[in-house]
Amino acid sequence: MDRKLTAKEYIVLASMLFGLFFGAGNLIFPVYMGQQAGANLWPAIVGLCLTGVGLPLLGVAAMGMSQSEGCFDMGCRVGRGYSYFFTCALYLSIGPLFAIPRTATVSFSVGILPLLPSEYETPALCIFSALFFLVVLYFSLRPSGILTWVGKVLNPLFLLFLSILLAAALLHPMGDPAALEPIGAYEGQSAAQSFFQGFLEGYNTLDALAALAFGIVLINAIRGLGLQSPQAISGSTVKAGCLSTALMAVIYCLLTVVGAQSRAVYGLSTDGGEALYQIGTHYFGTLGGVLLGITVTFACLKTAIGLITSCATTFTELFPRSLSYRAYTVVFCLFSFGVANFGLSRIISLSTPVLMFLYPLTITLVLLCLTGRWFQYDRRVFLPVTALTAVAAFLDFLKALPAGVQSLLHAEVLLDAADAYLPFFSIGMGWVLPACIGLVIGLLLHMGSRKPA
Repeated sequence: MDRKLTAKEYIVLASMLFGLFFGAGNLIFPVYMGQQAGANLWPAIVGLCLTGVGLPLLGVAAMGMSQSEGCFDMGCRVGRGYSYFFTCALYLSIGPLFAIPRTATVSFSVGILPLLPSEYETPALCIFSALFFLVVLYFSLRPSGILTWVGKVLNPLFLLFLSILLAAALLHPMGDPAALEPIGAYEGQSAAQSFFQGFLEGYNTLDALAALAFGIVLINAIRGLGLQSPQAISGSTVKAGCLSTALMAVIYCLLTVVGAQSRAVYGLSTDGGEALYQIGTHYFGTLGGVLLGITVTFACLKTAIGLITSCATTFTELFPRSLSYRAYTVVFCLFSFGVANFGLSRIISLSTPVLMFLYPLTITLVLLCLTGRWFQYDRRVFLPVTALTAVAAFLDFLKALPAGVQSLLHAEVLLDAADAYLPFFSIGMGWVLPACIGLVIGLLLHMGSRKPA
């Protein structure tokens, strides 16, 4: 029988889970969401917390419940070929396609860009990102104590400065969010529509994808404390996760409120990075903005090194006859450097269609692995749910593409039909009904395959 963990062990696990999921990039999306949502910020916050906080927690719990050893194992319940595709797509998304380049652009947007004339933005970003990824490459090729040092020293300093900044903003607010009309993606939306928009905003945190990629780290930590049964592991994960995700949810709420307040003084910023710098300088002057930029940059360096290391290791294991770890590290750093020079706003817009496709597949896989013991993890349930979800998610992918690309692909007829006949497609949730239909089909196949007693 598994023993019960102590309160101190739960705190250690909660701290680990928080460190896995909360990075500097998580700061920019709630702030910018608050600026746009205005008076509708609370329903948007609830939606954001579901995908940005709740889903990552469920992802790690599902990994423990299904006794999976990582993302690839979970995907194999659908099929080995599918798992190769899903794992590669997931790691590329949290790696060189979006998340790793974003670490450089967030650092630049918060720490460097506000100090420069606009005409120097492009060459400055190129120089900064080159230096940034040279540092990342150096430490990724030479495992060092820097990750531990940054994690123990700079992250606490980062959170301390953030706490001071949020406290100042709440004690001396720049404006009243309730007086601000929703604009941007939230313009003209009801409270219910703002909730679903916030739900989709949570995709940008990439935390649900990261949960499948890094969840095994927490699972192994729990096993190392003496717990072995899936029920004990998942239960401990949920208990520890409730502590860390509660902190994440509080930070998301405060950042969203502060972001909304800042619009009363500065208007709508270009992105969350610019908004964060404006808030820092408003309360603490230029020095506050520079200090925020430095701490964000070091936090992003740590995140980038961890992601490069993880992605290179995973691809080496998935394709042992391909490139070496060192070669993958160099390729991923070079590719991330190239993507980073598109700029933060462009990276976010480029990532949206991919995330609209990947997140429904992630959500359904997590829920199936979480409840799989009720149908013995039967592949005949996983297959129809995933297949129908993928079709609908592909339509969401097409809808999120720029209008010019949609026209080039002649996707208008398909999208018009989906908008007319697929429930919830207009709010980016068109995959829900197909997933439910797939679940019914899968469960019928599962029950029909049982041999009579």
